[in-house]
Amino acid sequence: MKSKRFLTTCFAALTTMALIVSGCSGNNGNNSGSNGGAGGSGGKEKVEISVWLTPQWKGVLDASEDGADYDSFMKYAAEKFTKQYDKYDATVKVEVIAGDQRDQLLNVNLNGGTAPNVFFESSFAMGDYVHRGALVPLTDIVDDAAKSDISQGYWDSVTYGDDIYFYPFQNNPGTLVYNADMFKAAGLESLIGGENEIKTWTLAEYEQILEALKTKLPKDQYSNAYPMALFAMNNQGDTWNLSYLRMFGSSFFDQDSNIILNDDKGYKAAAWLKKIYEAGYTNPGAESVSSNDANAMFQNQQLAISFTNPILFNGIKTNMASGTSPKFDVRLANIPSEGGDPLTFTYVVGASVFQSDDAKKTEVAKDFVKFFSSDAELVKSSKNGIPVRSSVVEELSSENPFFAAYDANSKYVFSFSGNVPGYSQLREALYPELQALLMGAKTPEQAINDYVANGNKVIQTNKENSVIYQ
Repeated sequence: MKSKRFLTTCFAALTTMALIVSGCSGNNGNNSGSNGGAGGSGGKEKVEISVWLTPQWKGVLDASEDGADYDSFMKYAAEKFTKQYDKYDATVKVEVIAGDQRDQLLNVNLNGGTAPNVFFESSFAMGDYVHRGALVPLTDIVDDAAKSDISQGYWDSVTYGDDIYFYPFQNNPGTLVYNADMFKAAGLESLIGGENEIKTWTLAEYEQILEALKTKLPKDQYSNAYPMALFAMNNQGDTWNLSYLRMFGSSFFDQDSNIILNDDKGYKAAAWLKKIYEAGYTNPGAESVSSNDANAMFQNQQLAISFTNPILFNGIKTNMASGTSPKFDVRLANIPSEGGDPLTFTYVVGASVFQSDDAKKTEVAKDFVKFFSSDAELVKSSKNGIPVRSSVVEELSSENPFFAAYDANSKYVFSFSGNVPGYSQLREALYPELQALLMGAKTPEQAINDYVANGNKVIQTNKENSVIYQ
């Protein structure tokens, strides 16, 4: 399928001021459309909405399409939507913005009353806008068919209070990645999963793996290798550290969004991290190692087990194919837990709708979001990530056998952020405590207690300004 182009996208100049001017003058079409009365196609009232997105994938279905770009899918979806839409004579303006400019541009345009009507992005990055009251609930556009086709774990990730605020389209799940060649060299053949499997180990099996990788890995083959990645330099990759802290059954947050890690389950998890670190089961100096460092060490075969997601995993395989990193047998596994069920989390990507003074724009925006998030043809584009719909997985598994593995894993997905207010600030509270734990400056109990105290202060402060908690 070739990308169809029917709109001329109003791309701003590269400077911030030009972007601001563009946002104020026309990004969301406030000067056109819905107040103009009839006069559109077939006498229907004209309504223009704006859609922003950060770069997700190129093309409608595939980057190999002629002229494939980051706006191809959304433009094609807009064209298909407006051709069949019968409520209004709708126009959809699409604009791609850089991810590192997202919050600056949104805040400027929110303050100026010119926010986009629709934003397509990872829900994790947009949660604060829910608490600020900038987004409208989408609960009313989610039907039973969507709920049955999309796993509950994904819906939990986009639900704040009683309402859904993002319509799941695709996702980016977090797992472990391991070097199966190093497992074989350490005599761990029986614990290696299939090439297209996300292997689940019990916690006892995982500890057996770590011990064997430390004591039985041939030094002549792997002279400077460690069993498992551990990093605490900053907040990057912190979702894996949050998973480790849930390994002994902690629910992490209570029903009021308070952190409740300061119990036997949380203390035991912190003590486990300290134990494997002191036993030499991880890379040394974890307090000053970043997630990027760990990813590089894994690709250089200095780590047998590390962290990954589909984007990073594909990058590893691409680097092997290009010869920029050594080639080895690379496979996926879940984060184990004491209870037996694996731990997995994901970044759900989907659309949100911003508040608007124009009810018709909001109506069209919600209709558009529902359309492209459920249209049988358009949802196939979710293959550019990992589809959230089981129907798409079933149809496209022959293209990517990992789709079925991720779909089967979806029932174990937990909401790592708890959708709590101020989560972006909360992230800054964890890694200093992990550093203190690993360096021996604090006991597991002290590190957890201090994290809980500081974290709950952040949450409480932000609750006072959250529309969800008012």
